[in-house]
Order: sequence, then structure tokens, then C-alpha cells
Amino acid sequence: MNRIISLLVILTALALFLTACGEKSQEDVIEALDKTLDELTGYKAEAEMTLQTGEEPQKYNVEVWYKHPSSYRVALSNEDNEPSQIILRNEEGVFVLTPALNKSFRFQSDWPENNSQVYLYDSLVNDILMDPERSFSATEDHYVFQTNTSYTNKNLNQQEILLNKKDLTPASVKIMDVDLKVLVELKFQEFELNAEFNDGDFDMDRNMTHAQLNTDVPALAEDSEEDALTVYYPLYVPDGTGYPETSELETENGRRVMISYEGEQPFTLVQQKSKVVEASTPMNISRGEPVDLGFTYGAITKEGDTATLSWTYEGNDFFLASRHLSDEDMAAVAKSVYGTEEK
Repeated sequence: MNRIISLLVILTALALFLTACGEKSQEDVIEALDKTLDELTGYKAEAEMTLQTGEEPQKYNVEVWYKHPSSYRVALSNEDNEPSQIILRNEEGVFVLTPALNKSFRFQSDWPENNSQVYLYDSLVNDILMDPERSFSATEDHYVFQTNTSYTNKNLNQQEILLNKKDLTPASVKIMDVDLKVLVELKFQEFELNAEFNDGDFDMDRNMTHAQLNTDVPALAEDSEEDALTVYYPLYVPDGTGYPETSELETENGRRVMISYEGEQPFTLVQQKSKVVEASTPMNISRGEPVDLGFTYGAITKEGDTATLSWTYEGNDFFLASRHLSDEDMAAVAKSVYGTEEK
């Protein structure tokens, strides 16, 4: 009897010791995450994103602001930290800003709802909470969750989310395909939970003006029509599609290149040098959605049976049009265009 009592005392002491050390079960962490999400008033984050979808890794800096209940600001910039694009959501709608070109688009969209968003802490937490098939483990400093995803790109099949044990803030995210090959990796460098914001932080005009003060806006406006146009070709085309034919046209805005693909799912890719627009009034897109291309945001619109996806990259405007490609394939082709080039 004394041995049994001694064993119970030891087990109880061990349990108390583990509790004191902060070891939590998956259920404990899930409960804490649920509470964190309910009490979340906002956050600010800075992260480095690496895309592994091309021949060489592409790195971008990401700055994220969120204010409860539905104000968002995501700023993408290159490795030199020059702002290239901002996506905003406020009471007036969803905006995609390209400060260097003085361009802005406004959507009546529910972004970022209904799909996973690698940049957004609240989206990552929801992915964890809503996935009954999630896996859970712990390291010395992190809780590790692997979940299914709902990204618009179905090739982004699973994700591994590392949360800091101390406060459940995000440390890193890896998004993988069905073979667990990492396609996107996000490393959070700074994260401020329940951050404070000033009036106008999510205002379209204020964000455009502030970004332009840090961007050489006139640079593209001074480009001459004789400047060489780098022609980009997609790395990815759907099965049964190919045989590209290239044609060129001289317009008042310079050289325009059209690449037409034939086959089961034909499409046309048009590209030309970007030009700074004079007016900064947002272009309203009533039948369209912002599309996350990883390195930039595009706009997909529908006109009858034809879908058009437009975006800007490396000083070029791109337009992808097709009556046969799904929205997912449109995005997949667009994401691959930056990967190869021919001068």
C-alpha cells in the first residue's frame, strides 16, 4: 500500500512539474487560440516571403496591418524594400494600389474571407481551428500545426504553421504541395499583438501618397518608346495547350507584344511597358476580384465568356485573356510568367 501511495505522489508531482513548465496539450493550445482570436483587436507584422515556384527563389518583404473587425493593409516590397504594391480593405471596399504607376483599383469584394491567406495571422488561426485533420507537435520554443488549406491555387495543398509558445504569435509558415514540397515560406520578423492605429492608416489616398514619397514615381514616366521591352513567357501552360505565336504592334504607348497559345485551353498574353497615369482616381471593377499572384496582386474580370487577368511586374503591364481557362489556371499561368524571359 505504501508503495502505491508513493507512486501516486510521484505521478502527481510529475504532472504538477510538467504543468509548471508550461507544457500544453493540443486541446489547451486550441482553446487558447480560440480565445486569442475572440479578443483580437488588431496586429502589425513584418515578414520575409520566399517563393520557390520558379527556377530561382524570389524574396519579398511583407508588411501587414489588421484592425478589428475588417480593416486590412498588406504591403509587398522587393529586397531593396521599395514598395511595389499595397492591398487595402476599408469601409469603402478593397483596393489594389501600385504607387510607382499612380494606379489603383477598387473592388466590391469579400477579400480576404473564404480563402487561406499566408500573410494574415487571423486567417492562419482560423485554418488551425477549422481543420479537424490538423496535426500537432511541439518543439522547445514553438507549437507546430500542419493543416489543410483553402488557397485559390489548389496546388498549395498543406501548410505548416509555427507559433511561438510564449504568446501564440506566428513564427513562420510553409506552404507545400501534395508531395510536401515547400512552394512558399514566410518568416515573421516582427509581430505586435493588439496594436494601436491612427486615423487614416487604412485610407486609400493617404497610403498612396505615403508610398509615393518613398518611390521614384517619375522614373517610368521618363521612359521613351524606343526603350527595349523584355518579353516574358510563362513557364506553365495547361496540358494540351501550346504552339505559341508571337506578334508585335506599335501603339501610341509604345511596343505591345501578344503571345497566343492554341490547343485545348487557348489563351493570349499581352504585355507592354508600364506608364504612370495622371489621375489617381481608383478604377472601379464591379465584376472582378483581386488575385494573389505571390509576387504581386492582379485583377481578374469577366466580360461575357471572356476572363481577363491583369497585373504589373518589373515595369511591364500584363493582360492574360481566355474563354477556356479556369480562374485557377489563369492565376497559375500568370504566376509563372516572371520565371522566364527572352530579350
